[in-house]
Amino acid sequence: MALPDFFVAGAPKAGTTALHAALARHPSLYLSPVKEPKFFLTDGPPPTQGGPGDAKTYREHTWKRPDYEKLFDAAPTGALRGESTPFYLYDGEAQLRIRALVPHARLIAVLRDPIERAHSNWTHLWSSGLDPIDDFLAACAVEEKRKAAGWADFWRYKELGLYGRQVHHLYSVFPREQVLLFRYRTMVDDPAGTLDRICGFLGVPAGVISAVPRENVTAHPSRTSRHRVMSKVLRVGQAVAPLLPDAAGSALTDRLERSLQEGAPGRRPLTWDQRRALIPYFEDDVVLLSSVTGEDFTDWLLPRQESGGLVGARPVGQRQARNGRPREY
Repeated sequence: MALPDFFVAGAPKAGTTALHAALARHPSLYLSPVKEPKFFLTDGPPPTQGGPGDAKTYREHTWKRPDYEKLFDAAPTGALRGESTPFYLYDGEAQLRIRALVPHARLIAVLRDPIERAHSNWTHLWSSGLDPIDDFLAACAVEEKRKAAGWADFWRYKELGLYGRQVHHLYSVFPREQVLLFRYRTMVDDPAGTLDRICGFLGVPAGVISAVPRENVTAHPSRTSRHRVMSKVLRVGQAVAPLLPDAAGSALTDRLERSLQEGAPGRRPLTWDQRRALIPYFEDDVVLLSSVTGEDFTDWLLPRQESGGLVGARPVGQRQARNGRPREY
């Protein structure tokens, strides 16, 4: 069977695209040519409708097992096979499906400050013209309404960052020795060390890859009348794209999305007011994550972030927070 030996399982907007590209350079690893096949997210065909752009996302699911196994047919003899679907950490049912089919699998999860992650998630969809709400906190406020309406998981800006409950469930499904967790900041600050840690976890030679490329960097266009108008056109295009042949529909929406983000600067920093508004939502879950992992993640609840270090390294609580006015993110 051509099934994966390992998964980059989460979290969305936590560098999984870049990590997938980095690991693909290792000669002892084979990463699926489709970065995010999403095979274990469903037991059959995915839904056909949801929020803006969801129909296109669902069409990209590799949900038939023969098609999924074909993704790994080209793996060299002896190479470990892997894929990266960052929603596997969030989706408890997906974890159970992986366990049933690939019980020996190793899972890698990158944990990013959940408020930063949520902001990057919203910026990604707003800058792409898909989220019609141009205010981050206002978009977060309608999350439950969108969930009830059947919008896809990527619209769950806050809920995707509830790592405590997600990791707690993951540890109930897989032995801890089959799971590697580390912070997103570690991959940014020490890519070589992070990649060596991953290679050791997977049992392949370390020191072979040392850089994580910049991939899927979130752009943040200005709020202009042009952006508003083109965003509306794009959402209409997303709605009619399923009626067109796959290639034509994708070409239409991809061209509009590229035009929206062309020349735009990177994601703007979070303000302290935005961060403070969301901290209460994550408080209990961050405490749970700290308890489940044995590491202190409560720096995510502070006015400013003093994070870093692999899970398993010196607890963040030993670091000294700086004094002064909180930075804007």
